[in-house]
Amino acid sequence: MNLPNSLTLARIFLVPLLVAALLQESIVLHWQGAVITNDLVALIIFWLAAATDLLDGYLARRWKQVTTIGTLLDPIADKLLVSAALISLVQLGAIRSWLVVLLIGREFAVSGLRSIAAAEGYTIQANELGKTKTFFQVVAISFLLLSIRHPDMTRWATLSLYVVVFFSVVSALSYFGKFWGVVDDSTKLRRRAELLDAERHHQRERIAVNRTAAAERRRLKAARLRAREFGVTADRPPSA
Repeated sequence: MNLPNSLTLARIFLVPLLVAALLQESIVLHWQGAVITNDLVALIIFWLAAATDLLDGYLARRWKQVTTIGTLLDPIADKLLVSAALISLVQLGAIRSWLVVLLIGREFAVSGLRSIAAAEGYTIQANELGKTKTFFQVVAISFLLLSIRHPDMTRWATLSLYVVVFFSVVSALSYFGKFWGVVDDSTKLRRRAELLDAERHHQRERIAVNRTAAAERRRLKAARLRAREFGVTADRPPSA
């Protein structure tokens, strides 16, 4: 356990707080004369979680603390955060459900591709399109949270959402292309190796059969020679 992984775990623990703040409409805080409502609390929590996403990756690379558990948990934490925020916003009527289904379905599809590629021994790294999509996701969700109390933000939220959809589709196609190239080539090489192994196995079997047949022929030949010698000796008259 190191600081980058601790930040990743903190982002996961912030997810239920974000959902609670979004769906609990009775939260009203007063601080130095300012009124802080639940959507603002949710926005602060979301920004804090997004900041941990930037910080944990930066620290892991800078301090050379990239670990297996961190590599596993980081994308899971990101998807939990974004999915929880989007689903909660559907509940509040701030976003259309088909957009959320499209965005979350894309995340599941890309995660599945990465899992299959990892099973084949390859790692599909996040590309620039995926990183751009993540940035606009943060922007779009921030505008959506602000539009709950400020309807004039709705136009910017809608525009940023369609930008997210565009980059989500394009980056997903890019991941599919990488997946097809990597896994298809790997599958072809594996099948070729399997065919070569099968051919070698058949050759070894044929060699073994041929050796057995040759040994049997030599045994029969030796038996006939012994039988012939025995017959000749038996027909000779006894010597005086």
